[in-house]
Amino acid sequence: MNVEADLKGNTLRVYWLLLKSQDNSVGPRDIQRKLGFSSPNLAVYHLDKLVDLDLAEKISGEYHLTRKVDVSILKQFTKIGSVIIPRMILYSSLWSTLLVFFLFQVKVINFYSLFALIFGLLGAGILWFETYRSWRTKPA
Repeated sequence: MNVEADLKGNTLRVYWLLLKSQDNSVGPRDIQRKLGFSSPNLAVYHLDKLVDLDLAEKISGEYHLTRKVDVSILKQFTKIGSVIIPRMILYSSLWSTLLVFFLFQVKVINFYSLFALIFGLLGAGILWFETYRSWRTKPA
């Protein structure tokens, strides 16, 4: 099966919740409540699609993540514990930290320091904008 083609829409939203869960397992009722599905059967349908894609397995009524895949939108995110964050946040934070360090270190304002300040502000702004765009595209 083509995971890229089948992991979209509500199935992607269910997979996202499975990734975000503390122990990488969820039940159909949890999915129904968190995603606002009309019935647990709809959650089971999408969870079973994940089982068919070999991304999850069903063990005594709970669905457990068996394999992580980076498809389409998920390539922009990384998981740290149970928190999923945009990958760009690392670069944004690093660039902003360097900019703040520069501001505390600058002693003389001349052409070069002004150029570095403008370059730093533009870089930080662009990186934070891209981080925000990634965050807005997350499933769920």
